Amino acid sequence: MKVAVVGATGLVGTVMLKVLEERNFPLIELIPVASEKSVGKLITFKGKQFPIVSMDTAIGMRPEIALFSAGGNTSLEHAPRFKEAGTTVIDNSSAWRMDPKIPLIVPEVNADTLSIDDKIIANPNCSTIQMVVALKPLHDKYRIKRVVVSTYQSVTGTGVKAVEQMMNERKGVYDGEMAYPYQIDLNVIPQIDVFTENGYTKEEMKMINETRKIMGDETIRLTATTVRIPVMGGHSESVNIEFENEFDLAELTSLLEKTAGIIVVDDIANLKYPMPKDAHEKDEVFVGRIRRDESMPNTLNMWIVADNLRKGAATNAVQIAEYIVRKELV
Repeated sequence: MKVAVVGATGLVGTVMLKVLEERNFPLIELIPVASEKSVGKLITFKGKQFPIVSMDTAIGMRPEIALFSAGGNTSLEHAPRFKEAGTTVIDNSSAWRMDPKIPLIVPEVNADTLSIDDKIIANPNCSTIQMVVALKPLHDKYRIKRVVVSTYQSVTGTGVKAVEQMMNERKGVYDGEMAYPYQIDLNVIPQIDVFTENGYTKEEMKMINETRKIMGDETIRLTATTVRIPVMGGHSESVNIEFENEFDLAELTSLLEKTAGIIVVDDIANLKYPMPKDAHEKDEVFVGRIRRDESMPNTLNMWIVADNLRKGAATNAVQIAEYIVRKELV
């Protein structure tokens, strides 16, 4: 099949290409799409070169699948055009996530809700994806009442300019366009995205609203604090979960160990726990520091880490594409 990658030269787009190649996705033709200034440049994929084309050219080529990572405005304008051409769009922006008619998918959690009529599929926020992969088996078994999450998010979640800002600051260079309103190196910034009227940031509200939609349960109470830290490799999350039902810690840990897409790293005797540098360029979600919250009944603490550019974005999108191909929904 023909697969378009819209935003092929961006940070997530380049990882999408890498993941498609690594996972040997069944495509006969790659259609890389980027801005007009990039049209005609060549992308190397599986040892072959493919020219970057314009949006109009890509739509005219009628790909079966289009992976979008080019921002919300681009998606709102052009995803419906691909849909009209018969293409299934998997979009990495926030444009469609909370649209009640658009499925918001993490394959390990809710891929079974997809149908052949779903021609625009939303890829969730990076910090939401890794959390719900770990929450889903626990919710099924013990029923989640409330979640309190604090995130520690990589600068790669902001993009190339943020990486450049951090690395320049590390060298003592402070000129150029700033991705953040403050220095990020040797600092943490307790703000991701803009603030909303309730005092939460948009990133925090994404985690709250997206989690309920993906899990299919509006009764889950959730509060979030999202923080940018000067690391690369992945996002980390401290998650506190209150259940309706009592749990056995060993049984709960075993349940996580048996869940597809999760690797439990929890050996405190040998100082083994998940860290961003270990999750870097991995597709799995890593879980550790699993322990009871001794201040509340039926409550758990755990630590979740994943590569935000892979499972938090590119890999999740490709996994959705793999699922719809496997189930012949495209």
